[in-house]
Amino acid sequence: MANDEQRARWARYWDRSAPRTDAAMQFMDRVLFRDSRAWVCSRAVGEVFEIAIGTGLNLPHYPPGTPVRGIDLSPAMVELARARASELGREVDVRVGDAEHLDLPDGSVDSVVCTFSLCGIPDHHRALAEMARVLRPGGMLLLADHVASTVAPVRAVQWLTELASVRFMGEHFRRRPADLVPGLGLDIVEIERFAGGIVERLAARKPA
Repeated sequence: MANDEQRARWARYWDRSAPRTDAAMQFMDRVLFRDSRAWVCSRAVGEVFEIAIGTGLNLPHYPPGTPVRGIDLSPAMVELARARASELGREVDVRVGDAEHLDLPDGSVDSVVCTFSLCGIPDHHRALAEMARVLRPGGMLLLADHVASTVAPVRAVQWLTELASVRFMGEHFRRRPADLVPGLGLDIVEIERFAGGIVERLAARKPA
């Protein structure tokens, strides 16, 4: 679990990165992530809570009228997400928040969304446990992320990359949230993996 000093460090890093985030993520969407944002958001039901909302790149992909709240560790990202919501004419409550300590009651939202962010959350086990905690019975956990490749040489490159990326950017390339979801008491109902196994997206339901 990240301590206050570590959280503040990563918040400052993402504040500095915020102006470049859209260009970088939109490039990755085109060349690697494909339609994952639309895939995830189209499966959201009821009241949505988005973790690490970033600049709000998912917002155009939610069905019209979907109530969305979101958090991000970076105040700069929060401001950009609010601006995007305003441009889209969407009522979205976006605030600074910590994925490892969600300020929500147990069983209080219908869908939790997190895309391409668990790779950068210090304690992704804790974050996933929090996501499961705040879901209502029957609620949906919707994830997409880059994960450990199914191709051994690519995994080796990911391991080498992490030697620097984890230290300087907090970025992990070999995590796989799908391995942890069943242990949280959720049932995976859809899962897809592509691009040499590097990208994975899933929908899991909390038993009613």
